[in-house]
Amino acid sequence: MNSENGKGPLVEVVEVVKSFPVGDSEVTVLKGISFDIQEGEFVSIVGPSGNGKSTLLNMITGIDHPTDGQVIVTGLEIQKMSENKLAAWRGQHVGIVFQFFQMLPSLSLLQNIILPMDFIKKYSRREKTERAMQLLEIVGLTDQAHKLPGMVSGGQQQRAAIARALANDPDLVVADEPTGNLDTRNANDVFDLFMRLVDQGKTLLVVTHDKELARRVPRTVEIIDGKITRDEFVGVVGWTGY
Repeated sequence: MNSENGKGPLVEVVEVVKSFPVGDSEVTVLKGISFDIQEGEFVSIVGPSGNGKSTLLNMITGIDHPTDGQVIVTGLEIQKMSENKLAAWRGQHVGIVFQFFQMLPSLSLLQNIILPMDFIKKYSRREKTERAMQLLEIVGLTDQAHKLPGMVSGGQQQRAAIARALANDPDLVVADEPTGNLDTRNANDVFDLFMRLVDQGKTLLVVTHDKELARRVPRTVEIIDGKITRDEFVGVVGWTGY
C-alpha cells in the first residue's frame, strides 16, 4: 500500500529547500524542488555533480531532513517522524542500493540479505532464509550464497546488494549511482535487473551519471543548480552526460 488510504503518489516532494552551513554563511543545495512519483514508476535523476541529486535522495529516504518544504512518502510526512519511527519505517518501506555496495564483509551474501529482515521481525527464521535464497535466485547468485562479499566480483556484490534492498518487499527502491563502480557489462546486468523489477510492479528511483542507463529509463528528472530543469517521460534523448 503506497499511502495510508491507498491513494495518491508514492512519493511527494513539495517545495523542498535544503541548506547547509559553511563557515559563517550558508549554501542552499536544493532550491524549491517539487515532483511526484507514482507507484510502479522508474525514474532517473541526472545532473552535474554537486547539484543536489544525492541530497534529494537523502530527503526521500529520511536519511536527512529538508530545511523547508515537505517530503511525503507512503502517505507519511517523514520529516515529522522521530528517528526511531523513521528507522522502523525505512526498514519496512524503502530499499537502498549504494554505489559502494556496503556489504558487511564478515557475513556471507545470504546473511547480508537476511540482516534487514532481522530488524523488522516480519518473517520467521525459516521464512527469512527461504526468502533470501529466492532473492538470490532472482539476481542469479544462488551458487554464491555462502561466499563472503570479498570472494565475489563487484558486479555480483551489487546484485547481492539489490537483493538485500528487496529483502523486506519495500514500496520504494532507491539507488545512488548503482553502476558507478561497475564495468559496462555488469552495469547493463544491473540495469536489466532494475527493468525486471519495474515490470514486476516495483517503484525505482535512481541517481546516475551513466548516460546509457539514463536514456533507457522511462522518466528522467534533471537537476541543475538545485532546481529541476527538466522532467520528461521519454528518457534522456540526446543527453551527452556530465
